[in-house]
Amino acid sequence: MSDSLRIRQAVRAVITTPHHEILLVRFEFPTATVWALPGGGLDPGEDHLTALHRELHEEVGLVDADLGPHIWTREQIIEFIDGNWDGQRDQYHHVPVSRRFEPTPALSWAQLRAERLHELRWWTIDEIRGATEDGARFAPGRLGELLRDLADTGPPSTPVDTGV
Repeated sequence: MSDSLRIRQAVRAVITTPHHEILLVRFEFPTATVWALPGGGLDPGEDHLTALHRELHEEVGLVDADLGPHIWTREQIIEFIDGNWDGQRDQYHHVPVSRRFEPTPALSWAQLRAERLHELRWWTIDEIRGATEDGARFAPGRLGELLRDLADTGPPSTPVDTGV
């Protein structure tokens, strides 16, 4: 990768229940609808865990969540709509919760939509696999496979590169 690329550092939460349900957010971009994991870019001076606590509060309403290990990493070179970044490097942390909860974002829906976030929804692994087969887009693209591995074997000992 070229040193001249401007890579945005970001962090995301893999929020799972004991029944292997996962909370996803729906982003609406000009060219695609993408279901992804909650989280976002690091603010100046933030480390990944501080940013993740902030993002979980803003997008999902979780305060003082028990953040698990860094389990996945994803890097994508894309042209950002605002022109400020050439790509993004996501660090994913497992965030197990005891049960499904109703997300209550701290940000207003107008603020979330300004960030292209339009919906929060709980999914099962089978629903993700079925929707993928029907053409829905997820980020990372092999989310169903990654979640099945997480459910079957637990968090990896070292972070897994998810691919795009």
